[in-house]
Parts: sequence; C-alpha cells; structure tokens
Amino acid sequence: MSLNKFIIIAILAAVAVMSLGCISSPEKEENATSQEKMTGKISTLRIGYQPSTHQIAEMVASEKGWWKEELKPFGITEVKEFEFPTGVPEMQAMVAGELDAAYVGTAPPISAISAGLPAKIVAAVNINGSDLVLSPDKNYIGPQSLAGLSVGTFPPGSIQDTVMKKWLKDNGVDVNSIDIKAMDPGPAISALSAGAVDGVFLPHPAPSIIEMKGKGKVVVHSGEMWPNHACCSLVVTDKLIQEQPELVKAIIKVHIKATDYINAHPKEAAEIYAKKTKSNLTEIEHSVQNWDGKWVSDPNLQVSSTVDYAKVDYEMKYTSRELQEEDLFDTSLYEKVKDAE
Repeated sequence: MSLNKFIIIAILAAVAVMSLGCISSPEKEENATSQEKMTGKISTLRIGYQPSTHQIAEMVASEKGWWKEELKPFGITEVKEFEFPTGVPEMQAMVAGELDAAYVGTAPPISAISAGLPAKIVAAVNINGSDLVLSPDKNYIGPQSLAGLSVGTFPPGSIQDTVMKKWLKDNGVDVNSIDIKAMDPGPAISALSAGAVDGVFLPHPAPSIIEMKGKGKVVVHSGEMWPNHACCSLVVTDKLIQEQPELVKAIIKVHIKATDYINAHPKEAAEIYAKKTKSNLTEIEHSVQNWDGKWVSDPNLQVSSTVDYAKVDYEMKYTSRELQEEDLFDTSLYEKVKDAE
C-alpha cells in the first residue's frame, strides 16, 4: 500500500470509531490480472453497497443480471459485490484500492476526497429516507426533547450524523446535551430494543423494522430535518472515469435502468431486497410504503445539499478544507447517457 493511501485511511479511521469491517473482503489492486496490468482496463468490476433499501438499485441490477449482461461489451467478465455496514469502511476500502464503484451516502466520500481519495459522485441514488425513532416511553414535542437522551446513529462523517447535528444546531439544541453514540444499524436496533439507548436515527428499512416489532416510534423523518437532502450516491474512482469512460457510462446506464424499475415496481423491488438480505418481506414492504425517501439517478438533484454537507463537515472539523462541487461531482457522463436516450 502506498504512503498516500495509508495516510488517507488513517485520517478516515480517525474521523469515526469503527466497530465492523466489510462483510466480505474486497481484493486489493495488487491482485489485478496480467491482462489488466498490460491494458490498464479492468475485467472485474468491484462494487460496494450497504444493506439499506436506499440502495435497492444495486441489488435489482445484480438480481436481474444487468451488471454482467450490459457491462460485458466493455470487457467486464466478472462483477464482485461487497457489503458494508456503513459508508466509512466502504470508503476506506475504496481508498485502499479495493473498490471501483460504490453505492454510498454522499457524506462519507466528502471526508475521503478531502483526505485525497481520487473519486467522484457520478449519479444520485436517493434523497431523504432516514428516521429518528424513539423508545415508546419517550415523549417527543420537538428537537429540544432530545436533550439528556442517548441516540444511536451512524459514525461521524455519515449522512445521518451530519443531518442530525445540523438540525439540532439549527433548532438551538446543544449537540453536547445529547449522548450521540456511533453505531452500525444492527447494533443500533439491538441497543434500542434492549433500552441501552433512548433513540436511533437510521436509514430505512431499520425504522420500519423497529416500529413493526413495537420497540420504537418514528417521530421525525430526515426530510423534515433537511428537505430533499441528498442521501446515497454512486461513486466511481477517477481512474475508471479517466481510463474507461465508456464503461462508467454503461454503469450509470444500468443504474438508471434499475432505478426506473424500482419506481415502477416497488413491490418486486422489495422482494428482491428481502431475498438478497434475508429480511422479513412484510417489514421491507412497510418500509418501502412508508419512508419519506425517493429513488433518483440525476446527480444534479444532489449537488446543492452535498455541497452544504461539505460546509457542515468543514465547520465540524471533519475535513481540513471545504470542498466544492467540482471536487465532489462529475455529472458529465450522466448527462451524456441521458442525451443519448
């Protein structure tokens, strides 16, 4: 591993306390095939995702065989998928050269890119879609109700951490008056169920799972905290963008196709998610029907709030510099795909 990559990973690790690595271990770039070393073009696409209904597009594309079928003309003979609990370890894997593309919240790439990761957001995945859930015995009348409570959410630098802290600040609530605990979704659900925390702020389907088990009640949607905020996005390495732009366009095209499918067939998409993650279908259908999120593909819909995230992260000292649109986005390939339709 190069010194630069080691430094970036160290910075990312310092931003958040990590409790889990990726569920499966991506291959490092040192393991590239001889053909890839000679041509500079990849034959295996390594893609990261998280087990959230936000990212059903990745699962639909995989289940339908679209990744393999539509990327084959561009030299891709194998697609390897890797599941991560949250965005920070996913970005650590990309920094280490273990991922070519990632379905991830727009906030974790901010920290990674600020620290030197050469990558860009090339498409949107969803907006909104997280909920603040409190224990049934807690009375909620507004943000001030959280003072003195403990709340589990994703690590610092995540979408959930950034959105919640900005919302608290905007409403005059001292962030330090709340015991915010960095947690992955599984442990957070368990902590709320066991009474170890008073509430959680998590992406779907976790809020629906908690509600249907009678362990909590949704009190605020993230879209109420920050209307139409960017959530998940599709991030691709600069190397792939520069060396294989036609492949990246094909990846975006598949993503658009999968997103359109979800919006047209939400029930079937829920079934694909439940099968992929071995989840309770009734809970997933409830999530899809009741979340405040929306599946989208146009990255231009996410630019404004993502740049705002970068400002918030800089103010919270998560990053050493305030990133701008050109640092975070490359919308040109998406626009070329849409122009060709």
